[in-house]
Amino acid sequence: MSSLFTKIIKGEIPCYKIAEDDSFLAFLDINPLMRGHALVIPKVEIDYLFDIDDDVLQNMIIFAKNVASKIKNAIPCDRVGVSVIGLEVPHAHIHLIPISKIDDMNFNNSKLALSSKEMINIQQDIIGHKK
Repeated sequence: MSSLFTKIIKGEIPCYKIAEDDSFLAFLDINPLMRGHALVIPKVEIDYLFDIDDDVLQNMIIFAKNVASKIKNAIPCDRVGVSVIGLEVPHAHIHLIPISKIDDMNFNNSKLALSSKEMINIQQDIIGHKK
């Protein structure tokens, strides 16, 4: 059975896409900790990040680095934090979270409730910035 993220890749479930190439997809988290919280996923369905082939993992990190740069330029923050938990969805993914303090990355914090219009505005702000 396809993971939720595979369904997003196939276009069966909509997302707020902020970057894509032949191998990877980045989109806004619909339950974000912070404005601009994004997920980076490989287009091949692999459950565990460290099961990804070394070359693909290297390219995924480079892709994530470019996305993080766009996020940092679009969203006021001190840094873009990186988290890999891997328990929420059985498809390898990297969280990119704009942060100004360490507690901004606490997954026990309440998630933001952003409207579709707010999500689209964030998406467009990030897409509009060069790396």
